[in-house]
Amino acid sequence: MRIIPALLMAAIAVAGCKEEEAKAPPAPVELTEEALSFFCQMNIAEHGGPKGQIHLEGYPVPLFFAQVRDMVAYLKSPERDAEILAVYVSDMSVAASWEQPGSDNWIAADGASFVVGAPVAGGMGAPEIVPFASPEGAAQFLSTYGGEVLPLSEIPDEAVLGPVDFQIALETPS
Repeated sequence: MRIIPALLMAAIAVAGCKEEEAKAPPAPVELTEEALSFFCQMNIAEHGGPKGQIHLEGYPVPLFFAQVRDMVAYLKSPERDAEILAVYVSDMSVAASWEQPGSDNWIAADGASFVVGAPVAGGMGAPEIVPFASPEGAAQFLSTYGGEVLPLSEIPDEAVLGPVDFQIALETPS
């Protein structure tokens, strides 16, 4: 008689574990010529610098961002449409150039190293936050352009949410 309750408890425990298993995040989507930036609805491929994409629950395609700065601003905004499932950024250490950041060199944003505060212009002309797959790639960029290396979780609000002064001279990295 004790076997039936024990089997029932084991079945419930196994079912509970399966429900608790996290689903794998969606894979990054290749950037195409048709991709539009979420905030401005401009064609992303026409603008240089690193890009971002955010996958939301219930949305069939990710939100694309022409600048990583804009993507981080979206992440910090309390006004989101759905739960965030995955966030990817361009790995600039393998980009062909600033003008050609790549269409499929996406890395998970939560594992990236970001150069913040360098005087470089992103795709929309605002100061950019530049992602790299490794701290070494970020350090190499930092040695040329300055700034500081931070993980996504430590990028300060003022780096992405404040007003942009377009009178400040910004470089376009080569």
